[in-house]
Amino acid sequence: MLSIGIVGLPNVGKSTLFNALTKKSVPAENYPFCTIDPSVGIVPVPDERVQKLSEFSKSKKTIPAVIEFVDIAGLVAGASKGEGLGNKFLTNIREVDAIAHVVRVFQDNSVIHVANKVDPMQDVGVINLELALADFETVQKRISSIQKDVKKNDKDALSEEIVLKKVEKVLEEGKMATDAKLSEDEKFKIKSLNLLTLKPMLYVLNTSEASENVDIKLSGMSVKVDPVFGQGFDELIKKSYELLGLETFLTTGEDETRAWTIKIGSTAPLAGMAIHTDFKEKFIRAEVIRWDKLLEAGSHSKAKEKGWVRTEGKDYIVQDGDVIEFLI
Repeated sequence: MLSIGIVGLPNVGKSTLFNALTKKSVPAENYPFCTIDPSVGIVPVPDERVQKLSEFSKSKKTIPAVIEFVDIAGLVAGASKGEGLGNKFLTNIREVDAIAHVVRVFQDNSVIHVANKVDPMQDVGVINLELALADFETVQKRISSIQKDVKKNDKDALSEEIVLKKVEKVLEEGKMATDAKLSEDEKFKIKSLNLLTLKPMLYVLNTSEASENVDIKLSGMSVKVDPVFGQGFDELIKKSYELLGLETFLTTGEDETRAWTIKIGSTAPLAGMAIHTDFKEKFIRAEVIRWDKLLEAGSHSKAKEKGWVRTEGKDYIVQDGDVIEFLI
């Protein structure tokens, strides 16, 4: 399951956002493999196709694609050196797939700001610098630990050191590891470090009905939300999904209709692994139809008669909204 860590300075509205999001939570019993913690919420990805297909198939169960949101303790300047909840915060955030960075843009004198003034860009800088400092320390430790192998001219250690030094340079300048512009191969070499500043980040601008329409320029993806009035949540959930380069295919029948999460560009056998790992090795073919064409046909048999159900092989690239039946 995908997880997004909600981070930010204290009093920026992280917990308000988290609480509002988790009111949308799906029933935990659909996901028995999850340990539900008070700071973890499983939130469905808004998708009208799932409900429509479920009604079409008269399914007993309807299971949407989901994202796990994790409410992480407020970060303060100096967290990388153990200030506030420091190390605990940084440990929690290393475990998530992406970061939703909540930035306060609302003015409210009754809600104290840690710096005594609302300055979104400065707040972003504080958080990002702490993440960069924590990563800088991690990278330095790793460089030190592989020195024995580097001196022995170990091929893997030498190639890893080149990547680490590249990342160390940008982190030393207080920039994010993403600024090192690493190739996929280079990222793979240091994947085990789980660097915070290499994680995809979505900026969540916490506004309010009462505040002026604030437009701040941030690199990367951003979305405006108002947790108090419950606005912008669907866009936040969808953007989180997009941020990780994901899409869904669907299965439908009398037992259940379900959305399955896959990486964009997945072949049919890889997509099948979302259902069961055996599907990759035992894949024979896939019966595929667009969700809306299936509804238009009125039944699977009529869709076949019309020639709308295609038989695809192992090289087929699954498209968002495909309804698939795998044959193994």
